Amino acid sequence: MALAYDVLVKAVKSIPEEICSLPLKEVLTSEFKTDTLYRVKVNETDSKFETILNLCREALETLKSLNPEKETEELRIINRFLAEQAKYDEETDRLRARDKKEISAASLQSAYDEDATYRNKAGKSQSGYVANLSETCSKKNPFQLITDYKVSANITSDVELINERLLELEKNTGCKELYVDGGYYSQEAAESDEEQGIKINFTDMTGKTPKGNIGACEFELDDEKKIIKSCPKGIKPMRSAEKAGQFVAHFSLESCEGCELLDQCPVKKQKKSYVVRFSQKALTASKQRKLITENYKSNCSMRAGIEGTNSALKRRHGMSKLKVRGLAKVQVEVGLKVTAQNFRRLCTYLLQTVKKLNEPYQGVVLP
Repeated sequence: MALAYDVLVKAVKSIPEEICSLPLKEVLTSEFKTDTLYRVKVNETDSKFETILNLCREALETLKSLNPEKETEELRIINRFLAEQAKYDEETDRLRARDKKEISAASLQSAYDEDATYRNKAGKSQSGYVANLSETCSKKNPFQLITDYKVSANITSDVELINERLLELEKNTGCKELYVDGGYYSQEAAESDEEQGIKINFTDMTGKTPKGNIGACEFELDDEKKIIKSCPKGIKPMRSAEKAGQFVAHFSLESCEGCELLDQCPVKKQKKSYVVRFSQKALTASKQRKLITENYKSNCSMRAGIEGTNSALKRRHGMSKLKVRGLAKVQVEVGLKVTAQNFRRLCTYLLQTVKKLNEPYQGVVLP
């Protein structure tokens, strides 16, 4: 309702008073704002919203008549808003609200910011942008610095962000190893060390863990022929091949039914054999799960610093709620805040160094 009101008011303010209809003039009064946003009852919400939609339609037609060949900012915004939020009812010749399920997360969120988007994360609704940060994490460094940042619409996934920034990271910093959480996992990212020369260490993974304790990586494979050579117990299959991009192997009933690992194995019983199937994607995921288990503590320790950085930028530099609108301006302001945080760390390090130099020697008698 507030978005609809803001879009309508912005459009009406751009219409010359002499051609503005009486219903549109009333939109700019304080009574209209109070009745629309503050005094509306729950059972009146739908009808009020449709009233505003049809006032928007009238404002749109008026704006079009002013200059049919020119698309102003107000015209562009109100046209987009109605296309996303309303549908035409031929019987009544009026606009009606679309169902919530029909409205995209990329729809207009503010009459004054066309780039902001909507998402629901961890049960919380958010409108705006997402900032992705990278920083050094070597324990040999006297202090750590933020080395890369990227601002995108907040419907952009972590996977998209990391795939977009990998080459830039390697190019700008010479980075060869990253530590990230499970939200960044994808097959492309997991195989980035082969394609882009950067090894990515995950602290977790998205998706469901397959049943059984034996992963696809426990099977011995022939990478050239793309076949399974043997199972984790060293039993060779009766036959093995690659079918539709999957590794497929058939094991005899006798060899599997007498195996102590049968209840942990991903094989499935058929009439004449036990069959195991897994894709290259599943194989990559299995390798990553094994690596995560083996290196969980060290990887979490290396990645922990970035959480403190996120907190500091929000708490100390106000990055959770910026005072600018539009992707370009947000990108610039985030860059300035990142720079400020880096300078703060540098100054802290220099002050500590000076303090140590000025401290008197302990337990030493100077001549």
